[in-house]
Amino acid sequence: MDFDFSDDQQQLRDAARKWVEKGYTFERRRGIVAAGGFDRAVYTELAELGLTALTVPEEHGGMGLGAIDAMVVMEELGRGIVMEPLSHAFIASSVLTQYAPDDVKAAWLPRIASGEALVVLAQVERKARYKLDVCETKATKNHSGYALTGIKNIVPAGDKADAYLVPAEFDGKLCMFLVERSAGGVTTRGYLTQDGSRASDLRLTNTPATLVTTDGLAALELAVDTGIAALCAEAVGVMDKTAAATFDYLNQRKQFGVPIASFQALRHRAADLKMQLELARSMSYYASLKLGAPTEERRRAIARAKVQLGQSMRFVGQQAVQMHGGIGVTDEYIVSHYFKKLTQLEMTFGDTLHHLGEVSERMQDTAGVFA
Repeated sequence: MDFDFSDDQQQLRDAARKWVEKGYTFERRRGIVAAGGFDRAVYTELAELGLTALTVPEEHGGMGLGAIDAMVVMEELGRGIVMEPLSHAFIASSVLTQYAPDDVKAAWLPRIASGEALVVLAQVERKARYKLDVCETKATKNHSGYALTGIKNIVPAGDKADAYLVPAEFDGKLCMFLVERSAGGVTTRGYLTQDGSRASDLRLTNTPATLVTTDGLAALELAVDTGIAALCAEAVGVMDKTAAATFDYLNQRKQFGVPIASFQALRHRAADLKMQLELARSMSYYASLKLGAPTEERRRAIARAKVQLGQSMRFVGQQAVQMHGGIGVTDEYIVSHYFKKLTQLEMTFGDTLHHLGEVSERMQDTAGVFA
């Protein structure tokens, strides 16, 4: 099996990396955080690079590429700890492409591809505790269509997005709806999250909505799995830069007249850090490769990947801070921002403990037994 990236994928990686290095500096990021944690101009720049169109089918104005291409891009955005939620363009295009009726596809996919519309997944509820089949948001049917009532939390850039993919219960079954932010009954409350990015609570009060599919649980599972695969790739990029900054510091910082990188204990810790990074990278590849697999196989693979990524993110982040010492937690130094990003990613779409339970529940009778 050939695990090398194609020339097109390498060019895509180079383009994303150059934009991050030149267009999304640490200083620009700090300014965006100070201004509220989201910059529509940045999202527009990502669209101009063609990144919002990456996984949108060609017949709807997209590039028609796949999960590996999205993974390549998310790694590079992770290296710059980019806060604008490009991964939700991949989530929305995936769900709409596979589940939406033709008129909804025609109305929204071209706008997602062009970057005109930012559509984000709004699925988190306080009582759900990461369980996708727990949903208190209700849908009702009226003379003009559907209306939703409920509250969703931690919606990425929720008060800046143009529309939301919202799971809601209708007639005893979970369905997926699309809600425009401009619709009546939509109320948002924005705030900064731990890593400096923007999120909001979303309150829907008898809000008009468009039905995407009545097979809402399957659509939500696909949305979350797509998000986790993108998150895994992003985390690899964050850890890659965290490790590089740590190794540079070990080579520059001196004690007793020699670089501390020469101390055997720190060399062992650096080797362990690098090992965790490479384990995470391989499982990120695994997650992206399995996105097109049958549902049960895909869900099992994604849970496994999230467990390893969660363990690696915690280890890499903590070791980097400890090996830096006090400077590693100062706001002026970028490693503290890498650490906060990794901590937040570990909690997104289900923490490590939750996904360990998912792996356990999905084990087959022959798990761990070799004939």
